Amino acid sequence: LYHDYCSSEIGLIEVGGTESEILTIEFVESQRPGYASHATVREGARQIREYVGGERREFDLPLGLYGTDFQLRVWRQVLTVPYGQAATYQDIADAIGNPKAVRAVARANGDNKIAIIIPCHRVIGANGKLVGYGGGLDRKQFLLDLEARNS
Repeated sequence: LYHDYCSSEIGLIEVGGTESEILTIEFVESQRPGYASHATVREGARQIREYVGGERREFDLPLGLYGTDFQLRVWRQVLTVPYGQAATYQDIADAIGNPKAVRAVARANGDNKIAIIIPCHRVIGANGKLVGYGGGLDRKQFLLDLEARNS
């Protein structure tokens, strides 16, 4: 695996992947000692930097999506939530044809390993409140505010 990093206003972001696909985007405290980089993850870090800087609204990266069939359906649906907009967990459950699976959708959203690009930060509670973000609710709010300003 290869890694590259993006320093941002909301912390250090690690992009992980292979020579051909991005596998992870995570908020981290520090860089891995002696990490190896590659053009694929460097490009991922560049695009994340542009996004966090308000210069990019869409990503053009090869993603490696690995999970259960249900998780893949959820993540692909989350990918359709437009920049600057939000969907509820119920919206996602309805869209994948499983309206009673709200909790399972929330769990799958939480299992997303490719934060920001698979925009799990755009999924909110039914009451419009921010709930559940692996990077912390302060980062989720930052990302939603960033997109609202640049929409």
